Amino acid sequence: MTRTYVADVTVFDGARMRRRQGVLIEGDRIAWVGAHARAPKEARAARGVGGAGRTLTPGLIDCHVHLAMDGSADFAGEAAAMTPMLAAIKGTMNLRRQLAAGVTSIRDLGGPASCELAKAVDAGVTPGPRVIAAGHALTITGGHGHNVAFAREVDGADGVRKAVREEIRAGAKAIKVVATGGVLTPGIGATFTAFTPEEIGAAVDEAHKWGRRVAAHAIGAPGILGAVKAGVDSVEHCNQLTAETAREMVARGTFRGPTLCAVRGIVDHPEAVPAYAVEKGREVHDDSRRGLRRALRAGVRHVVSTDSGTPFNPHGSAGREVGYLVEWGMPALQAMIAVTANGAELLGLADVGHVRPGFLADLALWDANPLEDPAVLVKPRAVWKAGVKV
Repeated sequence: MTRTYVADVTVFDGARMRRRQGVLIEGDRIAWVGAHARAPKEARAARGVGGAGRTLTPGLIDCHVHLAMDGSADFAGEAAAMTPMLAAIKGTMNLRRQLAAGVTSIRDLGGPASCELAKAVDAGVTPGPRVIAAGHALTITGGHGHNVAFAREVDGADGVRKAVREEIRAGAKAIKVVATGGVLTPGIGATFTAFTPEEIGAAVDEAHKWGRRVAAHAIGAPGILGAVKAGVDSVEHCNQLTAETAREMVARGTFRGPTLCAVRGIVDHPEAVPAYAVEKGREVHDDSRRGLRRALRAGVRHVVSTDSGTPFNPHGSAGREVGYLVEWGMPALQAMIAVTANGAELLGLADVGHVRPGFLADLALWDANPLEDPAVLVKPRAVWKAGVKV
């Protein structure tokens, strides 16, 4: 059995920082964590990795990506030209980019090849983070994403139930419902409320029967509240968050994925992104700031959701999202919990997201302490997925 010992390192264990620690990896698991001065004899005999001055964290977790998309300026144009073969090729490359950035688990929330890419990683066909794939997102006829390959149009409670079942049959381990309009679909307002309460309730009920968790794309306030009351497990974007809905999310344990990388990628590049998307992005930008403040005051739990693949939002941006969250007011410790332990809980990954004995050795080593400098999270010194250094 291969043994690796990370010596004299600061460890963020998914809840707090501890200095002068040692972490022993045996096979695919973490075998021991403790004070470096009291390391067991197995650690001394293992292959050593110097940790002095560095910080070891769980592998990062991004709860919202689109593997088939590259982050080009014209999202709709790129998606319109998508084929299953091209999606698979792009997805394979983007899996590698995610892993190289220290991201060891992701949730793909819509793409023509997401389930196949997840299976390829599980089978060892291609390297990459473990993928919780949603297959195709569900949107109403003419709704956000109707014109691109990452979504399918469904209507009525029975139609929604059938679509959930079909996505699960195809391999989906999560379900995404598009509860409002969106920034990147021309001709539909970003805050437009889409599914009826009966439709979104049917999606949640059916998905939960099959043990699948549900993510809701929701930007406008009524759509966010409707999704939360329907029982979704996370709200993605969640821009126009009201105090009432924030309290409801806390009561229900609903996670929030703010996707700040997506907003910034659009509004920071007005010269390149299509004008309709820039206009809508600017409309929701300030809502995003207010929504984050309200969520933090209420105690809503967050995950890191980048929406990677949208304009100027490349894969491997989970660390950049942490930086934006901190810049916009989230305490750094809370942001680190969001990108590790909270992400694992939302995705139902029971043995990742923490640095603990018995957990999978999904780990990333950074050259500084991310609580002091979140910018360090853009480039890891080393990454392990299930004990294998990548």
